[in-house]
Amino acid sequence: MSDKLEKKIAQLRGGDGRAFDYIYERTNRPVYFAILYIVRDRMYAEDIMQDTYIKAMSSLGQYAEGTNFIAWICTIAKSLALNHLKKYRREISTDFDAESFRYGQTETHTPFIFDVAAKVLDEDEYKILMLCQVAGYKRREVAELMKIPIGTVTWKNNQAIKKLKEYLIKEGRE
Repeated sequence: MSDKLEKKIAQLRGGDGRAFDYIYERTNRPVYFAILYIVRDRMYAEDIMQDTYIKAMSSLGQYAEGTNFIAWICTIAKSLALNHLKKYRREISTDFDAESFRYGQTETHTPFIFDVAAKVLDEDEYKILMLCQVAGYKRREVAELMKIPIGTVTWKNNQAIKKLKEYLIKEGRE
């Protein structure tokens, strides 16, 4: 997976704009969830994600070939998200209210779960849960992305699910 990603990054550096599609497909989910964890608002997360890719592509020369590209772009994303929070701290309101979703039960429960997960879980547990359960990555892929053993991914994913379940039972929402 990472060899092909590195190849596509080299192609993009060489001027092949088509390589961006592959890079985006392989990186957009971890980038989005890294931002969402910080700003906790889907609309802002989407805007910051666009800014992240613009900044990353204009700074592609700064990426050290052969290192962890996903970690590099997530660092850019986190920095932009934190800057956004500093700048708009008073204006930010979460879009996780059930009132803002009128498209069915799934739409009203999903934002609530994101909000609870961000509140209850530590950053690694949140990231692993979002990548495995929401974004659909396999645990092996998440282990590669995060550069941690697959056993750690499995354990943290299970711990995250357990924490969420305990919280929901305690709150009477299961």
